[in-house]
Amino acid sequence: MTTNDPAPDFIDIVPEDSFLGRLRAEAQEAWQAYVEHDFVRQIAMGALPETCFQHYLAQDYQFLRQYARAYALAAYKAPDLASMTHFSAVAEAILGTEMGLHVTFCRGWGISETEMLATPETTATIAYTRYVLDQGQQGDVVDLQVALAPCMVGYAEIANRIKAGSDTVLEGNPYREWIEMYASDAFQDLARSEIALLDRLARERGGSLRRDALLEVFRQACHLEAAFWEQGLVMGQ
Repeated sequence: MTTNDPAPDFIDIVPEDSFLGRLRAEAQEAWQAYVEHDFVRQIAMGALPETCFQHYLAQDYQFLRQYARAYALAAYKAPDLASMTHFSAVAEAILGTEMGLHVTFCRGWGISETEMLATPETTATIAYTRYVLDQGQQGDVVDLQVALAPCMVGYAEIANRIKAGSDTVLEGNPYREWIEMYASDAFQDLARSEIALLDRLARERGGSLRRDALLEVFRQACHLEAAFWEQGLVMGQ
C-alpha cells in the first residue's frame, strides 16, 4: 500500500465521476491519511500489537451502536421506500454480522460482550459518532449519508488495498478474518450500493448546489476516522 499509488490489482469501487468520487478527489489528503493510516498498515502486516486491536475493537463496538442509530435515522429521513429499505438493511447488518465479529474476536482474547458493553466511550469515539448523528439531525438524508460514507466505503477500500498490498501478510495474520470480512463480496456490494444511492439522492436533493458544505462534512468525517485509528495505536499501548 503506497501513498497515492495502489497496486495494479487494487479494485477501486468508487467511480471517479460519482458524487462520492468527486468528494474523495477534493478531500484526497484527508482520505489518504485515513485509509493509509499506520494502524491499517500494521493490520495488513499482522504486526499490530494485540492490545491495540483489542482497544480498537472495544471502541468500535461502542461506535457501531451509534452507527446503527445513524442508519436508523437515515431510514427515518429516507424520501422513498427503496432508500428506506437500504438504510434499514445496513442497520441490521451492523447489529448482526459486524458486531458479531467483534464479539467473536474479543471472546477469543478472553473479553466478554458484557465487558465491551461496559467499556466507556473515549473522546475520539464520542466526537466521531456524535458528529455523524448531528449531521443527520440538523441536515437531510444527504448530509447524513456524506458523514457516514467514509466509514463504510473507506473500510471497503482499506480491505481492497490490504488485499492488493505488496507488504500484506495474510498467512498467519491474526487479523485476517477482519480483513476478509471487509473484502467480502457481501460488504463490497453493500458499499457499492451506498455509493449508488448517494449518487441518486444527491442528484434528487440538490447535492451539487451545496457541494462545498458537503465536502467539509466529508473531510471532517475522514479526519475523525483517522483519529479513531490513532487512538487505537496510542491508547492500546
